[in-house]
Amino acid sequence: MKSKYLHIQTIGCQMNVYDSERIIEGLAPLGYQVTDSPAQADVILLNTCAIREKAEQKAFSYLGRLAKLKEKKPSLIIGIGGCVAQQEGERIIRRVPHVDLVFGTHAIERLPDMIRRIARMRCRVIDVEMSETIRESVPGAPSHRSGPTARFVTIMRGCDNFCAYCVVPYVRGRETSRDPDAVVEEIKCLTAAGTREVTLLGQNVNSYGRKEGLCSFPRLLEKINAIEGLFRIRFTTSHPKDISDELIQAYKDLEKLCHHIHLPVQSGSDRVLKRMNRRYTRERYLEKIDSLRRACPDIAITSDFIVGFPGETEDDFQDTQDLIRRVRFDSVFAFKYSDRPNAPASGFSNKVAETEKADRLRRLFELQAEITMEKNEELVGAIETVLVEGESKKQTADDPDPSDRMQWTGRTSSNRIVNFSFEKDPPCFGDNLVGTLVDVDIKKALPHSLWGRPVEGSVRSTCMKGASSYAA
Repeated sequence: MKSKYLHIQTIGCQMNVYDSERIIEGLAPLGYQVTDSPAQADVILLNTCAIREKAEQKAFSYLGRLAKLKEKKPSLIIGIGGCVAQQEGERIIRRVPHVDLVFGTHAIERLPDMIRRIARMRCRVIDVEMSETIRESVPGAPSHRSGPTARFVTIMRGCDNFCAYCVVPYVRGRETSRDPDAVVEEIKCLTAAGTREVTLLGQNVNSYGRKEGLCSFPRLLEKINAIEGLFRIRFTTSHPKDISDELIQAYKDLEKLCHHIHLPVQSGSDRVLKRMNRRYTRERYLEKIDSLRRACPDIAITSDFIVGFPGETEDDFQDTQDLIRRVRFDSVFAFKYSDRPNAPASGFSNKVAETEKADRLRRLFELQAEITMEKNEELVGAIETVLVEGESKKQTADDPDPSDRMQWTGRTSSNRIVNFSFEKDPPCFGDNLVGTLVDVDIKKALPHSLWGRPVEGSVRSTCMKGASSYAA
């Protein structure tokens, strides 16, 4: 049988990465192998994000570049999925005539049938129908997922919060949680195949299970914490208005829960937060931060910010800068506000000029860069446990280790990147340290990472009691 090839391009968030992995697994029984070469592909799929205007522009630019490839290879199937597909529907076909398939955020399970239909009938298919439940499939070996160490696992989809700037409720639907037993079973399968860290995904994980009467999110964490062979648990995103005392207590009680939380605040101004429909105040947010740090003193806290929201004044922005100074986030993601279809804020008056938005974004990043560097420098001399993800990228001119010895990279519990190399040959794990835990003595702080040397005897292949360790 002739080999068939799939090329998939993912734009956007971690949930899109997870969805792309599901697409790859779903098309594997049809005989499709993944290729990095669009020219080799029989099917090219673009999985998109519509949260920000720039991501949407990037999606249409990519589709436009595929026109010449389609001319050379008329049998090529080109499809677009995800949030942009859900939002635009058949308008995409009119805008980009060489697209064969438009599939929405709830249509991934139906994708194999769509691909078969297009290949057989040479027709176009548009499927943006939404469903109110999540159809669970029996987990199989995750042989098609990228990288063995860390995986994403979606525990819920959609959102009921309707923040004024956000399109998620319109393109991903209302909030729906997966069955906890199905989530646990999927993670067990991943762990059996070599996964050592999972990141649980949801627009608001704190409200997991409430509508369906399932277990609470902290109770789900307890179930996952009991999975043998799993080293670490992360999650995103956590809405500040719903973070519970039970979840905060989990940072004390669950040894596999990483000491890191991503808690998007978006603005430090109560006036702007109210216009955003975030439903918490600056003071309430700060109270949650204090509670987290009392429960877990070394917890790393990261956040999201939107600058230039309609009506944001310089005083409002100064409130944001002040909040950053008070919290001292470990790192942040920040974006200029952009109007999105269907989002209420697109109709708000008092839009902020692009030049002002750009200036505020620059100033915010400059402030946070100083704080991040200071916090990284505080870790010099500390011993940090690193879950090894692979070989580090090519050494740069300012690398603190000028030798030719191989360097490895991984992340701490607080989600900091650590690069390290051994002073002598490392222990042999089939010539691969990926998936092991290594205690690293931090020698140098860099703007976006740390560098160090492994502690002798600290490399271990399991985090369970009685774990073996090997001389480094």
